[in-house]
Amino acid sequence: MGNTIMRILHYCRAYWHDLILAIICTLIGVSLSLIVPVMIGEAVDYAVGVNQVDFAGLGKIVFVLGIMIFISTGFQFLSGLLINRLAFGTVKDLRSELTAKLENMPVSYIDGHARGDIMARVISDIEILSDGLLQGFAQLFTGIVTIIGTLVFMLTINVKITLIVVLMTPLSLIAAAKITALSHNAFQKQSELRGNIGALTEELVGSQKLVKAFAYEERAEKRFSVLNEQLGEAGLKATFFSSISNPLTRFINGLIYAAVGTVGALGAIGVLPWVGKMTVGSLASFLAFSNQYTKPFNEISGVIAELQNAVSCAQRVFEVLDAESEPDDSQKETLLSCNGNLAFEQVEFSYLPEKPLIQQFSMEAHKGQKIAIVGTTGCGKSTIINLILRFYEIHSGKISIDGRSTKEFTRDSLRKQFGMVLQETWIFTGTAAENIAYGKPDATREEIIQAAKAAYADGFIRRLPNGYDTVISEQSGLSQGQKQLLCIARIMLTNPPMLILDEATSSIDLRTEHRIQRAFEKLMQGKTSFVIAHRLSTIQNADLILVMKDGNVIEQGTHNSLMKENGFYAELYQSQFAG
Repeated sequence: MGNTIMRILHYCRAYWHDLILAIICTLIGVSLSLIVPVMIGEAVDYAVGVNQVDFAGLGKIVFVLGIMIFISTGFQFLSGLLINRLAFGTVKDLRSELTAKLENMPVSYIDGHARGDIMARVISDIEILSDGLLQGFAQLFTGIVTIIGTLVFMLTINVKITLIVVLMTPLSLIAAAKITALSHNAFQKQSELRGNIGALTEELVGSQKLVKAFAYEERAEKRFSVLNEQLGEAGLKATFFSSISNPLTRFINGLIYAAVGTVGALGAIGVLPWVGKMTVGSLASFLAFSNQYTKPFNEISGVIAELQNAVSCAQRVFEVLDAESEPDDSQKETLLSCNGNLAFEQVEFSYLPEKPLIQQFSMEAHKGQKIAIVGTTGCGKSTIINLILRFYEIHSGKISIDGRSTKEFTRDSLRKQFGMVLQETWIFTGTAAENIAYGKPDATREEIIQAAKAAYADGFIRRLPNGYDTVISEQSGLSQGQKQLLCIARIMLTNPPMLILDEATSSIDLRTEHRIQRAFEKLMQGKTSFVIAHRLSTIQNADLILVMKDGNVIEQGTHNSLMKENGFYAELYQSQFAG
């Protein structure tokens, strides 16, 4: 917890000027407020007897008192304003760094964490951290200054009674420390469960059609209810421990106040000579200071829930920041173009060390060849693509383009040599033209239209309300087939030297599919193409077929050679035409 707080303070360094000004304003504001009890004590001494009231003296004190309170309030307001700037600026920088970190995280990290949980860390966790910073810093500054200032003033009035206050103070601190330790784990669990609920909600809302199609609503509700109940229990425990902190410290501080009042009053009337002489006004001032001295402990214990919650959320944010980023390769060579010759040489890879997948895999693809990757669902077809594009790094061996290792080039320049059309479409909020030009932002309108025509998307785009300038999104009502045509148009526009196609026409009607296939054949001329195939009838003319099973390439060759071997491929092919 201490390390987390120190890291939060590290992010505050950029706003040190606001911090210094806030401390100065706090010092002035609290110092002026501490003079108020002294003046109240003097006012009491001006009116201690019947017909012995000094109205002139009282009038001056009341006038000065009003000015002091007004100035003190102004400086404390400025202090709060500066702390707000400090807190919100710090959180802004932290959120920016977190977002930048996520953009540079390897795909393996994103694949291994629920999207909803990641979103919760970026949005809600940092928001809670912001609230905790605001309250925590405000209480910290004013509390420290108030405690020190009241001690100084109390010592000037009566040293012995001040010692009583100081000796009883640890009771309040010990109580607060014990409760803090109990509530910390509860708040940590609460933050974790909040992330899990966010992940489940994102999953269910994003797959609402699937949920309804399989009548999964009741089971989804049960899953949510279990997590929600666990969150409720963790929240109840955390809130309970944190909520008893304030009443307990108030009770202890009430005991301190009663002890000071009793001892001071007995000393003032001479019953306890060792206390020393005190006037009624001095006793009134001392009681006021005693109340001000204990007040910061009450306030700090009152916001302990927010502070604990903020620290727990900060730990979740720092977990992401501490995760290993994708290695920087900006100093490596930029691959401007390639012929399309790609080779695997004795490549080994696995997602988990205890579960080996690709072993001693070698393969050569030459310019203009069509490489098909086939196998049952979950056999690892996408793994080959992940390795080619360096979404994952191989454990041993070599993947080369035109005879040079792909590790010699920057990832960005390597990936620009490939065009991808996947089964899952992705449309961002923007115009139809902007969506097509995603891979080539500087494309002219004529180039965009030609790409759309080549992908047979021009017709439906022109029927949109504003044609190519119509703003579209995932929720804009486009069919899955229309979205896929837009994705195909992107590749038509960028015209890369190598292609990766994962059943790119699976959501398109049969008539349009035949047209797209002809367009692809034209596009693939002279280009190296990797086709992930589910229907084996579409890849019979492939130059090389990679057959995968259980994450490894078990056969490779042409359609005819693999059929002659009568192995797994032949069995797979025949099963698609059985009956």
